[in-house]
Amino acid sequence: MNHANLILFYLIMSALKALIFDVDGTLAETERDGHRIAFNRAFTAAGDDCQWSPDEYGALLEITGGKERLTHYFNHLAPAAIATRWAQLSPAAQVELVATLHRQKTTYYTELLATGAIALRPGVLRLLKEARAAGLQLAIATTTTLDNVTALFTHAGLADLIEWFTVIAAGDVVANKKPAPDIFTFAMQHLHCTPAQCVVIEDSLPGLQAAMAAEIKTVLITLSYYTRNQDFTGAALVVDQLGEPTLPVTIVGGDCADFIHHALGCDDASLPNYIDLTVLQQLHQQCWQPQS
Repeated sequence: MNHANLILFYLIMSALKALIFDVDGTLAETERDGHRIAFNRAFTAAGDDCQWSPDEYGALLEITGGKERLTHYFNHLAPAAIATRWAQLSPAAQVELVATLHRQKTTYYTELLATGAIALRPGVLRLLKEARAAGLQLAIATTTTLDNVTALFTHAGLADLIEWFTVIAAGDVVANKKPAPDIFTFAMQHLHCTPAQCVVIEDSLPGLQAAMAAEIKTVLITLSYYTRNQDFTGAALVVDQLGEPTLPVTIVGGDCADFIHHALGCDDASLPNYIDLTVLQQLHQQCWQPQS
């Protein structure tokens, strides 16, 4: 195969067909003022004398999955009195306690969303609309529960938003959570797409590691409150947000940062300075172009 045909082959095989989004921190800033508060309300309702501060919860986010986070806390970080009561429970009772607390937390979280306190991040709805209009498939790949995803979309301002997504891979749909690749592999299987046909939008290091382990090269990181100091080596692009026409994006890093710096119009005021579908397609082509 000559070089021209090789390039054509890569362009065909890597044509963008789907956007796969994380949820917490990516679609909305849900962690500090959503999930954390809901966990604390669940503790209070259960009579547990513990409350997670913003910093404590940030450290706990290194454990992916709410039930896994609770288990880690009780095993390693809980105050002595709570840790003692936990240790006295049978393994089955520990599992049931975690499940009960997590269900209660989900209830409080959906109640918070219903107040309208947590909005989609800048540029999210715009990019979803652009992708849908262009005929791309949309998917969710998250460790949060389906109930939490549904609640976020229900109160996002568009009644049918959840129906825009071909695949919602959420919660315990796979055995191994991020940074394992399982959730992205599951999503791609149900999208009938290869890694070369997908762009992932994430906000966390475990999410980046999971996507890379699933052999997805085009990973866009939009930094969130808890992830702004993480090391995103290997990401195609790292930005502070997706941006809007009145809210310019800031490029923080990434393997394709210099290329996108020019594509975004950082040197040309006549070009849009936010992440739209055209910029994502350029980023994707740059990631998958054949090496000379």
